[in-house]
Amino acid sequence: MSEFKHLYDDFKPEHYQIYLDINRETKRFEGKVTVTGEAFATDLAFHQKDLAITAVVVNGQTVAFSLDEDEETVNFQISAPSKLTVAFTYSAALTDNMTGIYPSYYEVCGVKKQLVGTQFETHFARQAFPAIDEPAAKATFDLSVKFDEQDGELIVSNMPEISNENGIHTFETTVKMSAYLLAFVLGDLQSKLGQTKNGTKVGVFATKAHKPQALDFPLDIAIRVIEFYESYFNVAYPLPHSWHIGLPDFSAGAMENWGCITYREVALLADPDNSTLATRQYVALVIAHELAHQWFGDLVTMQWWDDLWLNESFANMMEYVAIDSIEPNWHIWEQFSTAEATMALNRDAIDGVQSVHVAVNHPDEINTLFDGAIVYAKGARLMVMLRKWLGDTDFSAGLHTYFDKHQYGNTVGRDLWEALSKTSGRDVSAFMTSWIDQPGYPVLSVSVEKDTLVLRQQQFFTGEGVDKQRLWQIPLNSNWTGLPDVLSKAEVRLPNFAKLSAENGDKPLLFNAQNAAHYLVKYSTDLNEKIVSKIDSFDHITKVQLIQSALKLAEGGLSDYADLVELLATFDNESSNVVNTAMTQALNALKIFVDESSESEKNFKTFVGNLFEKQYKRLGWDKIAGESFNDEQLRALPISWEIYAENADALTQSSALFAKHKADIHSIPADSRPLVLKNEITENETADLVRQYFEAYAKTTDQKFQRELNLAVSSTKKMATVDYILSQYRKTALIKPQDLRFWFASLIRREFSQAKAFKWLTENWEWVQEKLGGDMASGDFIEFIGNVFDTADKLNEFTKFTDSFKDEPAFKRLIEMAKTEITSKIALLGAQKEKVQIALSSEIENVPKKV
Repeated sequence: MSEFKHLYDDFKPEHYQIYLDINRETKRFEGKVTVTGEAFATDLAFHQKDLAITAVVVNGQTVAFSLDEDEETVNFQISAPSKLTVAFTYSAALTDNMTGIYPSYYEVCGVKKQLVGTQFETHFARQAFPAIDEPAAKATFDLSVKFDEQDGELIVSNMPEISNENGIHTFETTVKMSAYLLAFVLGDLQSKLGQTKNGTKVGVFATKAHKPQALDFPLDIAIRVIEFYESYFNVAYPLPHSWHIGLPDFSAGAMENWGCITYREVALLADPDNSTLATRQYVALVIAHELAHQWFGDLVTMQWWDDLWLNESFANMMEYVAIDSIEPNWHIWEQFSTAEATMALNRDAIDGVQSVHVAVNHPDEINTLFDGAIVYAKGARLMVMLRKWLGDTDFSAGLHTYFDKHQYGNTVGRDLWEALSKTSGRDVSAFMTSWIDQPGYPVLSVSVEKDTLVLRQQQFFTGEGVDKQRLWQIPLNSNWTGLPDVLSKAEVRLPNFAKLSAENGDKPLLFNAQNAAHYLVKYSTDLNEKIVSKIDSFDHITKVQLIQSALKLAEGGLSDYADLVELLATFDNESSNVVNTAMTQALNALKIFVDESSESEKNFKTFVGNLFEKQYKRLGWDKIAGESFNDEQLRALPISWEIYAENADALTQSSALFAKHKADIHSIPADSRPLVLKNEITENETADLVRQYFEAYAKTTDQKFQRELNLAVSSTKKMATVDYILSQYRKTALIKPQDLRFWFASLIRREFSQAKAFKWLTENWEWVQEKLGGDMASGDFIEFIGNVFDTADKLNEFTKFTDSFKDEPAFKRLIEMAKTEITSKIALLGAQKEKVQIALSSEIENVPKKV
């Protein structure tokens, strides 16, 4: 491929007139697009991909053109730079990889049906019409669509429909926006409608395969979140409506098309009769994320994809800000610490990870930017840090200044820093540049040397890493007064520690209060012992932070896993859901040191059984009227671990619950259903049971239930079942391509099925690429392998598998990081396995014997 070039430099579009005629039966469409704008060169190129272009007309004159399929362009010449109108006539196929314009399949009462929807982010608008398919190329759009319409069907788009003549649906002209935000969905849809206090129409749309009531919760959330954002940003929602559409086939979680947001059904719909609080919270967060994009990303858009964080990092933070405001009793910020913070700390510690702001030198690199742990989770964590550093009032005012100045335009990072600096009076760029532009994060080492408090920073790595002497502007956020605000040097020494301690009541010294900044803290032994001695007095987030730090420091070789085991044992009476979640994450990490069906696994099961037994007995299996949100969410964790630990009561209760609902396993209470389904497979698997699970999977429209069935059947102890599961992977009528990575992950993560799952991938990689290679999903397969492979032989197998595509821009970084991660696990097992097993034995011996 030749040197990368921005087509926007040569042609700046102002308006698109788009006509599409879609035939679902033939899976093709015909199109005509007329683009007005200004040319700044005589050799022009528009993006296109797989379009059969039959004519290019410039200012009424037909011109010769050529197609460059490698560069994905249509090329032609004009006599001189000028304002001009270009018309393209073409046809194309609907895609089958969930990009561009594509069909989405489902059934209602056994009748197969089809929607057609769009996915144009990142650079897939070119599969629908010739365009300058770059974020900076903002223009207005007139859209008209004709399709093989049947009675009762409808079509929705970014703007309201203004006419329907001879089957041609025409929509109002859009506001100025990037091409990747144009969208439409057509087919047989049901809807629920409402409006905000300021008169914006809000609607939720879904297929008629779902209960109408499943649309109520998302509609309520969407209305309240829009109202919150209008108040918080002090900028009105700029469109007449906000549509939210669930698609049966959708690769991402959701897409922020302006005024026409599309979702996976599991990320939008919530069955009021049998959905968990966790499900409703997930739906609420996704809706709030996509609505944040209506300002961050749509109203103001990054100039180019290297500043994707201006969209995603802010939206990922704002979803928590919004939901915390409208549902304060959920305590959603606690979950931020075990979700976003954990994800960011894990991936950002691997040498070779990308920075939040990263250069894009090749179109194939664009989708690699959508690293959920970096641009989303780490980026959100950095925005939380910045918000705390500035204070919410200055932060909110700065966002208003940013939107007011740059609305309907494009920006780079410094534009946001300037707006926030203007309102706060602080040098935001100086504070944030080290965090945005550098990969990784620091560990703050805290010790006392001869009555001097010593603070040191250095980059933290799990596994081997090259220390490049990077420094960060670290907000100390201490619970003590009299300390610096920010650490910018490699080391600072603060005298008179004893006096400072006395002035702060001799309470334990803590840094990074509320886990609000992106770094770890390693306390010296004496300081850490004082912290642990007071652990019961700390808030939930501080407890989570201590568990996270102990785990990461052990992974980085700065402490022993035995210390983590000892710390976890202190939480045997912990009743907080978020702390129990952090405990679960740490315990899952410890499993790498425990061989299946070994004495060490027996000890591990005893350890976790003791750890969760009190909460299991306190909460039981059944929801209690009037119980707290915390208890409602927590219940599943102790049940899950007690089943794993082979607690006789837990096993009996699970089997009884399955037997009670055997005729309709979907009716098992949603909170315990995934545990019961999995336990039945592990304890009582038969060919009939596996068949029942797959039949239920094929029949249901509940995507969450499908994931539960996937995880349950993949926990099989029978190799014949593994073979059967793998034989179903390419049956796209059963396992949709959007769900393939979840199925693969559920087998590759288990030692029992890992070899066969990997073999399947190596033999079917070309097919996987064909189905998923167009978007950001195919890289997940590489990441899954890096997460679980842990021997030299497996590393060699992985290297051999990836050798043919290791230098491709879409996979280069992912492969290198996976190798680093595997190498790290090999070293950890060698250094820590015996220590972990000794620590587990010791903790079990210290537990009083039951009488």
